[in-house]
Amino acid sequence: MLAIALVVVALDQLSKWLILATQTPGVPTPVIGDFARLYLTFNSGAAFSMGSGHTWIFTLIQAAFVIGVAIASRYITSPANAIGAALIAGGAAGNLIDRLFRAPSFGFGHVVDFISIGNFAIFNVADSAITCGAALLVLLSFIGDKKHPSDTPGRTTKEDTAHA
Repeated sequence: MLAIALVVVALDQLSKWLILATQTPGVPTPVIGDFARLYLTFNSGAAFSMGSGHTWIFTLIQAAFVIGVAIASRYITSPANAIGAALIAGGAAGNLIDRLFRAPSFGFGHVVDFISIGNFAIFNVADSAITCGAALLVLLSFIGDKKHPSDTPGRTTKEDTAHA
């Protein structure tokens, strides 16, 4: 889980560094016509800029989530659930770095967003990881955890009895 979360954080921060070095805020750069473009903006709120002006709340929520996943990671047994949680934690950590260390001040920093698709919100790599991780966890909640039957205490399979 740690490796996945760290890769997400690294990709997020590297992409933000590249965008900040090459783009002008508020000036779109077409990637696929007008449909997909780079559009550097700074977000003080949450998704869709909701909660602007309450940056410190999002800082606390993201910090609590990252710490919570770190503590809970010992109890996650499903590899798929671990991937989902790691994607969310890595994304939260990537945006938390922005909130802690970017302007205007420590704990109140604005998140760097730059991916613009159609008329949808402008987002970043961390946001994408959070969305993918959450979607994976929701999907897993619908299909259930497909563990091997022998993982259930007191239950055996033909393979288990053949090896006995």
